[in-house]
Amino acid sequence: MSESGLAGEELSTARLSLRRPTETDIDAIFAIHSDPATCLHNPSDALSRPEEAEELYQRWNNQWQSCGYGYWVVRRHDSARQLGFCGVKPMELNGMKVLNLFYRFATSAWGQGFAGEAATAVTDWASRHVPDLPLIARVRPANAASQRVAVRAGLIRAEHLDGPGYDGFDWIYAAKLPG
Repeated sequence: MSESGLAGEELSTARLSLRRPTETDIDAIFAIHSDPATCLHNPSDALSRPEEAEELYQRWNNQWQSCGYGYWVVRRHDSARQLGFCGVKPMELNGMKVLNLFYRFATSAWGQGFAGEAATAVTDWASRHVPDLPLIARVRPANAASQRVAVRAGLIRAEHLDGPGYDGFDWIYAAKLPG
């Protein structure tokens, strides 16, 4: 997968546009990841200093450069304000190469279906552009909202893959698992 083939990829849904992050998104990365509510179930993702948002942006940008895909910035079509982030990154789960589906949105965007809409667009994109890798979402058992997003995006519970994660026990939702 070449960078030139996918790096400029933008996604669009009925209400949302998703595009590759730029340095102008660092303030939004910090605002969303420093809000205790957005990282309640994933406290290791919480940022406390603006420099950490710059480092996170650099990791995201490096992934775009090396893989040709990554996390997108999510906005409404009619707004410049970042609602959140959604995308995929390659990783290993129980020795299996997978794509991890990530979504994190500002609390002001919660309860409006934006995360599910963006996650569905990213899931569809991944099935077309990275078809050989299973797609998973790691969700805390107490995070019912994130579970609903994973299901809306077409993933199903894969209890046999559940296990310890960075911030506690992970429930795994998956699509395209090998038979």
